Amino acid sequence: MIGIVDYDIGNLRSVQKAFQHEGGEAVFVRTPREISKADGLVLPGVGAFGDCVRSLADSGMWDAVLDWAKSGKPFFGICVGYQMLFDSSEEAPGRKGLGLFEGEVKKFTDRPGQKIPQIGWNTVEVLQPDAPLLAGIASGDFVYYVHSYYVQPRDRSLIALETNYGDTFAAAIARGNLIATQFHPEKSQRAGLQLLRNFVELSTPVAR
Repeated sequence: MIGIVDYDIGNLRSVQKAFQHEGGEAVFVRTPREISKADGLVLPGVGAFGDCVRSLADSGMWDAVLDWAKSGKPFFGICVGYQMLFDSSEEAPGRKGLGLFEGEVKKFTDRPGQKIPQIGWNTVEVLQPDAPLLAGIASGDFVYYVHSYYVQPRDRSLIALETNYGDTFAAAIARGNLIATQFHPEKSQRAGLQLLRNFVELSTPVAR
């Protein structure tokens, strides 16, 4: 069972339906006890970094999510759920992220003719071709973004996919059974559904 962390940050139904489309039993989890029953955990996030951090803390699931992400069990962070794995964000000075990895969330550099936020399709470059969770993903694949901020990991070996939008940034990180993406896999058609399918297979008990 895949648990999708529900901490009052918006409509999560599209994420659930996308996992279900790829064969996953995906349910919303709202307490640490419900999290403990999952085989794979998904931390989505939409909106502002500060609001998501506050909502996750208020939900009582902060420690359970962090412990899970540290554990080596299957974990998928999406959009702000990806950004929150790091230390801090320029979007919310003084608000601390989960701090699982060292790094900061930065705002895109203002450039003439470039719209912020980035909304729409852009390509990725694969930097971890042997990562199991990236199976079936190739450089040049298109994914769908909606964001004004991007993650700058201190450890570049974390970066699984890169994208350029004026600034070159970490479109996704991967380490072991953990993957996190700045783009929305549930909106990214073939490439996004491939990532979700990989995660479903990893999170299926009979497959491990």
